Amino acid sequence: MPLGTRTYRGGPQSGGYGYGGTLTRDQTRGVFGQVMGLVALTIGFLALGAYVGRNINGGSSFIFIVLGFGCVFGLNYAAARGREQLAIGLLFGMGLFLGLFISPVLVYYTTANPGVVYQAAGATAGFTAAMAAYGYATRRDLAVYARAFFWALIGLIVFGLITLFVVIPGSNIIYCVLGLGIFAFFTAFDFQRLRSANMTMAVPIAASIFLDVFNVFLLFLSLFGGGGTRRN
Repeated sequence: MPLGTRTYRGGPQSGGYGYGGTLTRDQTRGVFGQVMGLVALTIGFLALGAYVGRNINGGSSFIFIVLGFGCVFGLNYAAARGREQLAIGLLFGMGLFLGLFISPVLVYYTTANPGVVYQAAGATAGFTAAMAAYGYATRRDLAVYARAFFWALIGLIVFGLITLFVVIPGSNIIYCVLGLGIFAFFTAFDFQRLRSANMTMAVPIAASIFLDVFNVFLLFLSLFGGGGTRRN
């Protein structure tokens, strides 16, 4: 199921919270480096959680996803009030809890077909790099499409829930392809936000980018793992 929250609705030049009107090149590079460093460290905590949770019963995954979501909301609250260290701690906590959440899934795939995990990781890296480059470079204001894609994400979640109870031929492929299209936009959108963000938004944007990568990885994992329906 796709995870994530959108932390900003305005366009790259709209002057919303955490967005300066004009940033110098050095300031832009500084924010970019800060965000990418936070994303990399959060992925490291994700990997740590997946490793630590390899022997945990899959039935306890629900609590980890709840804690992960709690960290998402908490870090946005902390960042909005200037408590950067707390926000960073919650960001890393989110990565750790989501790693614990997906650990049983990774154990299953690495036992049944390890190649699927490597393929999903490689595809995620290439997919993210391509959409990040587009989002960071394009002059088109992607914010005007954000609301439509938000509702598309809600529709995808509803579709995923329906397919848990109703057998729809090829539903897994439909779900994954649509999900990848939605998160292609969100990845590009978040990198466009990064182009004009200042340091006050570094942690929330890092969280959004991390969740984009996390969802893309899960979608590729499901797609490469096979299965014609979501119930398989």
